[in-house]
Amino acid sequence: MSDLQLIAGASALRHIRAHGLRADDISWLAGASGGPKWFVLYGMDKYLAGEFFSAKLQTRQQPLRMIGSSAGAWRLACYAHSDPVSALQRLAFRYAGQIYSETPDKHEISREARGMLDCMLGDSGASDIAFNPQRRLYVIADRARRLVSSDKNLPLNAGLLMAALSNMVSRKLLRQFFERHVFYNSLDRPDSDWLTDIPTSWLPLRTDNVREVLMATGSIPQIMESVHGIAGSEDIVYRDGGITDYHLDLPFNTRPGLVLYPHFYAGIVPGWFDKFASWRRAHPAYFDNVVLVSPSRTFVESLPFGKIPDRNDFRRMTQSRRVDYWKHVLAESERLATELRDLVDHGKGIEKVMPFTARRGGHI
Repeated sequence: MSDLQLIAGASALRHIRAHGLRADDISWLAGASGGPKWFVLYGMDKYLAGEFFSAKLQTRQQPLRMIGSSAGAWRLACYAHSDPVSALQRLAFRYAGQIYSETPDKHEISREARGMLDCMLGDSGASDIAFNPQRRLYVIADRARRLVSSDKNLPLNAGLLMAALSNMVSRKLLRQFFERHVFYNSLDRPDSDWLTDIPTSWLPLRTDNVREVLMATGSIPQIMESVHGIAGSEDIVYRDGGITDYHLDLPFNTRPGLVLYPHFYAGIVPGWFDKFASWRRAHPAYFDNVVLVSPSRTFVESLPFGKIPDRNDFRRMTQSRRVDYWKHVLAESERLATELRDLVDHGKGIEKVMPFTARRGGHI
C-alpha cells in the first residue's frame, strides 16, 4: 500500500492477519477532533458508511457504536443518518466551501457552523441520530468550569492559559477547568465506569438536543461561541470536546471486538493542550484491539502544499485558493478508499499492517 497505512494493536493485528478486516468484527468506530483535517478521510468515510458497514448491518447481532469529538463527532453523526453517504457529501462540500467576511468574529463563525449542521441533518437527521438502532453515536463535549466558562476574552484567555499550564504538570489537573460529558444514543445503557480519568457525565441524545450537542462538541474556545441550555442537561457552558479528548486516548481495550479508527495522522495526541506537551503519550495498552487507518506520508506529500488541510489555511490562503485546495483533497481522498476496499475484498496489503507502539501512540 502506497497511499494508505494501517497500524494495529497486538490483538487486532493477530485478528486481521488471520481473518482480514471484516465489518462483523468491528464493534466501535472512533473519530478524532481536527477540523478540516478530516477531508483526507472523506473517501474512506463514504466507503465505510455505505458499502462496508451497510452490507452487514441487517445481520449484525450487536449494533455498531461510534464515539467522537468535534469534527470527528460530526463525521460519525453522518454515519448515523438514515442516508449516511448523502449526509457526508453535504457536510463535506458545505464545509469545504465556507466563505467568510474579511474579519469574521465568533458569532459569524458559529452561524456558519450551524448552517453546515442544518445542511447535513436535513429534516429528519436529528431523530435518525438520536435513535438509530444499528449505528449508535456517542458525542464528547466538555463542560467548561470557572474562568473558561466565560465568553469574555480576558477571563477566558486567562483560564485557557491556566488550564494549559496545569495540563503540563498533569493531565488529571484538567478536571479543575473541564469535565467530559458524553451524549449517547438513547437506545443504549452506557457503561458509566468506562471513562474515569476525568470526571465524566452521561446524557442521552434526543431529537431536540442533537443540533446543540454537535455544536457544543465543535465549539472551539476563542474561535466560536460557547453552547449552553442543551435540552436534557443542566444550564451549563459547553466547549469543544477535543479539549479533553483530542485524538481519543480512551480505554478501547475494555470494549469487546475490534475498534476501527480512521485517522488523519499515524499518532495519537491525547488532549488539545497536549499539542504543547510533546512528552505526553497515549496509552499503548488502550489500543490493543484498535485498527488505525491513516494516509501514508507518500500520500500526504502528493497533495497540494504537501500537507492535509487545517484551520491555518484560513489565514495562509485566499478564500478561493483555500476552497479549491480543500475540494481537491476531497477528490484525492478517494484513492484511500480504493486501497481500503482492495484490502477488505482481496487482502491486498494486509501483510504490511504495522504493530502499534508507544512511539506511534504519541506524536509523529
